[in-house]
Amino acid sequence: MSLPVIIVNPQSARGATSEAWPGIASDLYQHFGAFKPEFTNSPGEASQLAAEAARKGTKLIIACGGDGTISEVANGILSSGTNAELGILPSGTGGDFRRTLEIPTRTSEAARILRTGKTRLIDVGSVTYTSRTGELHTRYFIGVASFGMSADVIGRVKEAGDSGKMGKVSKWLSGRLSFATAMAETALKSQPTRVAVQLDEDAERHMTVANLCVANARYFGGGMKIAPDAKLDDGKFDVVSIGDIGAARILANAPRLYIGAHLSIPEVGHALATKVIARPLNDAERIEIEVDGELPGYLPATFQILTKALRVRCP
Repeated sequence: MSLPVIIVNPQSARGATSEAWPGIASDLYQHFGAFKPEFTNSPGEASQLAAEAARKGTKLIIACGGDGTISEVANGILSSGTNAELGILPSGTGGDFRRTLEIPTRTSEAARILRTGKTRLIDVGSVTYTSRTGELHTRYFIGVASFGMSADVIGRVKEAGDSGKMGKVSKWLSGRLSFATAMAETALKSQPTRVAVQLDEDAERHMTVANLCVANARYFGGGMKIAPDAKLDDGKFDVVSIGDIGAARILANAPRLYIGAHLSIPEVGHALATKVIARPLNDAERIEIEVDGELPGYLPATFQILTKALRVRCP
């Protein structure tokens, strides 16, 4: 029987994973057992490594990194057509998907879950979108896909990380602080997004939103509980829209986003759907989408739920 494979993104957590890897590996071996490490060198490689490992018969493939790495590994497993299981060893900036699964950040505790946890079948989102080269692409997501302010926030966080603007902020604080800072900057500068949205077989609606989320999981944006009622195995997306409420009210209500108390705001809408189609009202406008913390392309996009499509090792 082949050893579990752990796919490590050394650049996750602003490079802290590379520095911490010897200690992570020691804790993992002590509390989990033997494993085979694979290290990524470029975006997208985690998906390729996961698909290769799954096709070779690996039963448990562990993602060590942030939400982007976890999503890439999940995409690799799903594209392989096998029933390989996803394991999670958190080490990234956002940590949103592991929050929904209630996986702890300490390596020793996460390793014990990898060893003794239960297998859970969860839903997965599929999104077909317009790539940066104008072609239609399809990929999977396990957490949240969105457009509006969130895409700008992710762009600012990535830009700050790539350029070193965040400085030597304490590694365990840098994720939440960077997202909060980017959200404040975005709220003050962004314009509302005008889109046409269709849920399942309902009539298309024209909407002006600050943000719209198609959520499979509960958290996004570095700890915001955007879809507090979302369930990973109910066969539905939680679609959460935030209307054009202005920068002042967005910032004033930011604490409610983190605790999941925002659904009572009159301008916030919530619905369940298995399929969401979204397009710009102005065909010439390029509206960027965010998918599991990455920025793969633009609207128009079609989001569809795939029920119980992925095996995940859970507490």
